[in-house]
Amino acid sequence: MGTQDIKARLRGEKQRSFMRNLLADLRALEQILEDDGFETGVRRIGAEQELFLVERSWRPAPRSLQVLEHLGDGYTTELGLFNLEINLDPFTWGGDCLSQMEKQLNERVDRARAAAHELGIDVALTGILPTLLKSDLELNNMTPLPRYRVLNRALTKLRGGSYSFHIKGQDELNVTHNSVMLESCNASFQVHFQVGASEFVNLYNLAQLIAPAVLAASVNSPLLFGLRLWRETRIALFQQAVDTRGPTYHPRENRPRVYFGDAWVKDSVLELYQEDIAHFRTLVGIEACEDPFEALAQGQAPQLQALRLHNGTVYRWNRACYGITDGKPHLRIENRVLPSGPSVIDEVANAAFWFGLMSEFAHQYEDVSKVLDFGEVKNNFLSAARLGLHAQFTWTDGKTWPAQRLILEELLPRAADGLRRGKILDEDAARYLKVIEDRVSKEQTGAAWMLKSLALMDQQRNPNERMNALVAALIERQKSGRPVAEWEPARLEESGGWKHTFLRVEQFMSKDLFTVTQDEPIDLVANLMKWERIRHVLVEDNKGRLVGLVSYRALLRAMADGWNPRSEKTLAVADIMKRDPICIAPDTPALRAIEIMRDFKIACLPVVKNAMLVGVITESDFMDVAADLLAQKLKE
Repeated sequence: MGTQDIKARLRGEKQRSFMRNLLADLRALEQILEDDGFETGVRRIGAEQELFLVERSWRPAPRSLQVLEHLGDGYTTELGLFNLEINLDPFTWGGDCLSQMEKQLNERVDRARAAAHELGIDVALTGILPTLLKSDLELNNMTPLPRYRVLNRALTKLRGGSYSFHIKGQDELNVTHNSVMLESCNASFQVHFQVGASEFVNLYNLAQLIAPAVLAASVNSPLLFGLRLWRETRIALFQQAVDTRGPTYHPRENRPRVYFGDAWVKDSVLELYQEDIAHFRTLVGIEACEDPFEALAQGQAPQLQALRLHNGTVYRWNRACYGITDGKPHLRIENRVLPSGPSVIDEVANAAFWFGLMSEFAHQYEDVSKVLDFGEVKNNFLSAARLGLHAQFTWTDGKTWPAQRLILEELLPRAADGLRRGKILDEDAARYLKVIEDRVSKEQTGAAWMLKSLALMDQQRNPNERMNALVAALIERQKSGRPVAEWEPARLEESGGWKHTFLRVEQFMSKDLFTVTQDEPIDLVANLMKWERIRHVLVEDNKGRLVGLVSYRALLRAMADGWNPRSEKTLAVADIMKRDPICIAPDTPALRAIEIMRDFKIACLPVVKNAMLVGVITESDFMDVAADLLAQKLKE
């Protein structure tokens, strides 16, 4: 999707022309395969680093365009203005390529961090930023480049409506959104492995086989909007964020645009491209494409612009990629499974683990499709995403293995053999695989570190304060260069206190609401106030829209007028509620909320977005702020 002159899904003659170009590119690819035109005998590796920009308040900083002004080649935009991507150079496989990758990655992350510091912000390597709020995902935070707007319009039109998300873990996410922007919640560390055309099928199938185990050892995205979901929530979130199938039931089976696969590849890389053209409509197009056969006739590698553009809108977790180096076409397998973070050395260790297994298993298995049913591999992948190291895998020996034991006893030794076979420096291989071994044996993945840190914090404190502490701690520990297995838990005091937690209403409003409808008896209101120790009960209609509010004082007035729970007289909520109460939006600044409550002499403010009730704040919500301020003054 790096092409700038892409258009929304073309129509009529232009659409037919683009499809013909796409099919011509596919035939040209087939011709290159038949002519043995792909580069062989060379193995290269590469990587792309995605990261988040973060304010000093630990919230996402939508300032990528300003940061890029301070950077040169190797950096580019992503969907969200709070995202940034770093592209590494390709390295020839062997020798010190892994330590060279780590060195360059550290240098480029440090440059990005220095550029961010010039603007008073920072960078964070993490699969999903814990402090993200739904309001951060509005279109004003989409990077203002044509390709992103075009993609959003195309996906939204195919869906036929809003985007619905449902992910169930320890907590449960149910949310709708009006754009593709939830994709920007995800940040990955994508690694590339150049392969020969004749070995592509076996190596691609092996990439599928080992993906679950590599993912289980690497999980780093357990939180979204403060909810504890999958150990690698990116997997579910990304699929649902660009799913074009829409909410309407269809009797036929339709594939999501983000998917793991349904079967082993049998013959060649052409199968993947053919499947994706057959199953997925073109989202975007370009009006002018080269003639690939004219390029071939002139002895040049064709760009295959249409094919690469379409391939960039189908998001297999292991994706085939066509590229050109020094005028020679090549094939790569792109691993999109790995999350960003927790640290640079953790990321390179994840890559080393994957590269080592790819190298070794290519010699161990001539055809992995004969030793394990693909359905089992897909189940392994989903289990790894949900449970991380607690997953159970069906393996090639027909046995069920706990992920932790399979990695430690079987796969790490095989990865070491593969790195040795690839002539990787012994000290580098030992260093990176030790990072994986320590992380797995201690059961401290990035996801586990986050969840453990949350569990150790005071659960009575504001949830956003705990998320702030997580982000503050992970940024500080990333700067130390230590792998996550050596990280101490995040501490609440690292959050910076109330001044970073109570900036906007949505950061501290209560979302666990006790509501009634206007037709219910006020007896229910009285009991809710007694059971939950609250002084206000919100009234909503059957569609979740705010219609009123009942205060403790209104209940007392009803009692003064003769009502009591034991009387035969029945009063409806509508008889005593305050209609059209003063309310605010989630993104209202906290100080403004205080001013409203003071000016109108009210103790409760419902929070409403698009006419829907989403939360409430009361005077008691500011008690934590007052307590922190008092404690701070006493220390002075």
